[in-house]
Amino acid sequence: MSRYCLALDLVDDPFLIDQYLEHHKKVWPEIIESIKDSGIESMEIYHVADRLFMIIETEKDFSFKKKSKMDAHNPYVIKWEELMSQYQKVLPVANAGEKWILMDKVFDLIETKQQT
Repeated sequence: MSRYCLALDLVDDPFLIDQYLEHHKKVWPEIIESIKDSGIESMEIYHVADRLFMIIETEKDFSFKKKSKMDAHNPYVIKWEELMSQYQKVLPVANAGEKWILMDKVFDLIETKQQT
């Protein structure tokens, strides 16, 4: 299993942030299905102020490229992404078309313990 951490900002508007959070209390079943079908076994999204942090755990053969191709052909994912776009603010380091940005790990307590 592999773990990935990603970041994204929301538009800094309390009303829009509340709407975004409400949508995530009732994610469409087709979106849940597409996440699982892509090889993602676990997904958590955390929130503070206008910042989001996502942790996903995937099957070994998972790839973001494969997921992107699947999403591009899924009308539910396309509609969901269009809906979410009104709440999301692309990070300055994002490439064209990117929203969620893969983060680099800078500390791991378990790895630190193993070194000592």
